[in-house]
Amino acid sequence: MALETSVILFKPDAIEKNLTGKVLARFQDAGFVIRGIKMMQLDETVLREHYAHIVHLPNFPQILAFMRRTPVIVLALEGQNAIAGIRELLGPTNSQAAVPGTIRGDFGENMMANICHASDSTAAAAAELRRFFKDGEVFSFHNESPAKQ
Repeated sequence: MALETSVILFKPDAIEKNLTGKVLARFQDAGFVIRGIKMMQLDETVLREHYAHIVHLPNFPQILAFMRRTPVIVLALEGQNAIAGIRELLGPTNSQAAVPGTIRGDFGENMMANICHASDSTAAAAAELRRFFKDGEVFSFHNESPAKQ
């Protein structure tokens, strides 16, 4: 098992439905530890970089509008195998395919309004940490036991 840090974005639907506390509690109850947290309004430049893999799709303008609808909350969460564990808690990207008990199964609506984005690999997490956090905004606490899976 590897100690990993994943980036989570609470999307506008989570903000509008006031679900951030409930969802954050699920991550913490699973043993993931907050290393960084902030609220920010994402601009088009950041969103084009973040969604570079889909910017060419015809529905990208809708994604851009959705992600700019409200500020988002950005988290850096750490834990053993955090990337896979967080994605398992979330459920599949398409909330309509997510089973009850997963975050997206309980709160999401569809592919876009699916409560949270989460890093899908260690490489993506590293890039997202650089994208959303400045130096000194992600903290490490060495005197506590690592988060459980």
